[in-house]
Amino acid sequence: MKSLKEIFRIGKGPSSSHTMGPMKAAEIYASRHPEAKRFEVTLYGSLAATGKGHMTDVAITEGLQPVGPVDIIWNAKEFLPYHPNGMLFKAIDAEGKASDPWTVFSIGGGALSEGNEDGSDLGGREVYSMQTLQEILDWCERYGRGFWEYVDKCEDSDIWDYLRKIWEVMQASVERGINHEGVLPGPLGLARKAPTYYVKASGYKAHLQSRGLVFAYALAVSEENASGGIIATAPTCGSCGVLPAVLYHLSRGHMFSEERILHALATAGIIGNVVKHNASIAGADVGCQGEVGVACAMASAASCQLFGGSPAQIEYAAEMGLEHHLGMTCDPMCGLVQIPCIERNAFAATRALDSQLYAAFSDGRHRVTFDRVVRVMKQTGHDLPSLYKETSTGGLAKEGL
Repeated sequence: MKSLKEIFRIGKGPSSSHTMGPMKAAEIYASRHPEAKRFEVTLYGSLAATGKGHMTDVAITEGLQPVGPVDIIWNAKEFLPYHPNGMLFKAIDAEGKASDPWTVFSIGGGALSEGNEDGSDLGGREVYSMQTLQEILDWCERYGRGFWEYVDKCEDSDIWDYLRKIWEVMQASVERGINHEGVLPGPLGLARKAPTYYVKASGYKAHLQSRGLVFAYALAVSEENASGGIIATAPTCGSCGVLPAVLYHLSRGHMFSEERILHALATAGIIGNVVKHNASIAGADVGCQGEVGVACAMASAASCQLFGGSPAQIEYAAEMGLEHHLGMTCDPMCGLVQIPCIERNAFAATRALDSQLYAAFSDGRHRVTFDRVVRVMKQTGHDLPSLYKETSTGGLAKEGL
């Protein structure tokens, strides 16, 4: 598995697979062809189906336009074999001749792949020799260590500075979001809710206030993402509100130190990494279970660690966070990361806290392991028809405005 830097990325919303990934691909291709007079980019499958709502064309144009103008071809009916998010770049010279065709895939969380048989993506080196959570859990129990200590063992020493920056971006996105009023961009005319939820939460007694604040924090980050603001993927843009909401709430409500928050963030990263390596975190590939479901698992594990959970209890919390999102479709209205995406982040954040509490009452022993749920999630996602995987052709997306 690769570094946690590949799971936690800082960038503009609204979509890691449809915005961040294509922009990165465009920048790579532009650097290879500074002599090009113009470019032609064909978008396939999910990228073409919901690309306009996700601003895929804007992202690609920004990446290529410093070199030359861009013609974008939308081919929503053709899905390339390797992944639903396929792109074909071509450089066009002064005589109109195309050269160096490059097919690349945006595989989720801002990562890119050239469709290699080994499933490897572009950029970053392999830093984790263990590839399942059970292997890592066994290591933790054998040496009396925590998941975050495995991160410390495998990563370069700068990982903690990197995670500190991620935490700063997460906090800033919460704080901007709870103070940012108005309407989100796009035809849905969806009003921001985070500021209202934050104010209303203060009027409730402690328990309901706590739940209301978690809602507000998750809404805040997700609304910032939907408006193209700066966020940190966790593991994607579409699910970026879950983990920050939980960590922000616990850091303020329980006064956990920054060091403990960073350790929890590292544990959350391991959870996301295992899923990304063994299955997928792309809604276009496996549905929203790979985005919000994985984010819930990450937040469940992080919060369980903060409250003193053992490695076995942490694994159990993550398992529940993902298991109870199995089968969740990705069917955004108008191809926007708004309905039902934003509310799903808020509910997943509270479900993560429920998962950690349930695990805390247990001894950590349970029948279905996290790794088994990951395998089931992958198979379930591949069994879902494409209309339920970020194409906006089925489910809630069919209801329109």
